[in-house]
Amino acid sequence: MHTLPIAPLTAEAFAPFGTVVPAPETAGRHYHDDGLATLRPAARPSLSVALIEAAATLPLVCTKMERHPYSSQTFIPMAPARYLVLVAPQNVAGDGPAMDRAAAFVAEGLTGITYRANVWHHPMTVLSAPARFAITMWLDGTTGDEEFVDIDPLTITT
Repeated sequence: MHTLPIAPLTAEAFAPFGTVVPAPETAGRHYHDDGLATLRPAARPSLSVALIEAAATLPLVCTKMERHPYSSQTFIPMAPARYLVLVAPQNVAGDGPAMDRAAAFVAEGLTGITYRANVWHHPMTVLSAPARFAITMWLDGTTGDEEFVDIDPLTITT
């Protein structure tokens, strides 16, 4: 079984996979539109909210990854949260995530993230619960909205 250490989330380290959406530290509106994208003109914007009641503990064995081939996906905590961000680039053969190049981060507080379209990521896993998130993406109701694959077990450690 492969192990991967978890690192603090930084904008620089996460840049190959998307953007970090920091909580504002000054008054006024702060825009983070650059990371939002849809690759399908007919897709509609989607806003959902999720409550996750169970917290995972580290070390954590991961066996599944997902991606949204045509849409970015943003998670914004609605209250301070601590959550896992596990990402991997596309395999060169195009048949799934390249887990040998995966990266694991811990996001904390009110920091959100936007996954780029087609970035493989682990389903939302919170390390402190309960946690609530606002989630945005684009959907057109087809199977292209999301894809899940099983991966060889990967252990995330501190």
